[in-house]
Amino acid sequence: MKKQTLLFLALLLYFTSFSQETKKANLFPSQNPSKFLFINPDDLKIDSSFSYKKFGEKYITGYNSFILEAIDKIQAKFPDGGGYFTGIKAIPAESPIGYDLHLLGKEIIKAPRTTSYCSGASYTAFIESLNILLADNTLTQTQHELMRMQEPDGSRRNDGIKFWGIWNADGYGSFDALVSYAEMGEKIKPENAIPGDFMNISWKSGIGHSVVFLGWLKINDIPHVAYWSSQKSTNGLSLDIVKLERINNVSIVRLTKPENIFQFIPKTELTHTQGDVIVFP
Repeated sequence: MKKQTLLFLALLLYFTSFSQETKKANLFPSQNPSKFLFINPDDLKIDSSFSYKKFGEKYITGYNSFILEAIDKIQAKFPDGGGYFTGIKAIPAESPIGYDLHLLGKEIIKAPRTTSYCSGASYTAFIESLNILLADNTLTQTQHELMRMQEPDGSRRNDGIKFWGIWNADGYGSFDALVSYAEMGEKIKPENAIPGDFMNISWKSGIGHSVVFLGWLKINDIPHVAYWSSQKSTNGLSLDIVKLERINNVSIVRLTKPENIFQFIPKTELTHTQGDVIVFP
């Protein structure tokens, strides 16, 4: 019995050490590819053993790997998607994400529903990646308030208010929040996008979508884009793949300075961006 216990402790120590070394090896901004990154469609075939983190290890290193690890954590809570719902005036109101979310031990949202929607999914991937990257840190009361997804009384935080309100607003919210408001990221051209980047899609139908980019791919020689988010077509949280012909333009941003969460001064006026049209060579 003692031998088994010692073996277990040795294995636990080994894997903890391995995990810490892997983390240290990826503590830098992810790098651009030399050209459009086309992924193998077979790498995104979802089954019970699929891992976004393992998928990412084939294509990327750096901070983006933690965003894909965060997706695994989120998706594990809702293997069937958890449901998709939007309704500001519903009782209870819509829930950006379907579980109680914390950032470095401080409450970000007490979920009013178990459902989710797109910007809530992408923001949660961002928050959970910070929980991994910055695990040994704490937030001040001011920093906590800037990142919350609810008001302190549990009511909805309106669009345009602080980090989440900006991320959740119409338009290119992930750029406005991550780049313009907090200076924690940078804008990326479509040809430089890699798994784990945040992408806002402007559809030709006139509406938008907030997602975590996974890659460009061709299916029967037809260009597609793969991403993770919450959408009606997948009953909530899941991978989705769509034809590029449906897209008007995109805005893509990358987390490059996660440490700025502890020091950024919120902007009162934001510098906005224009969407990029995807043009393959």
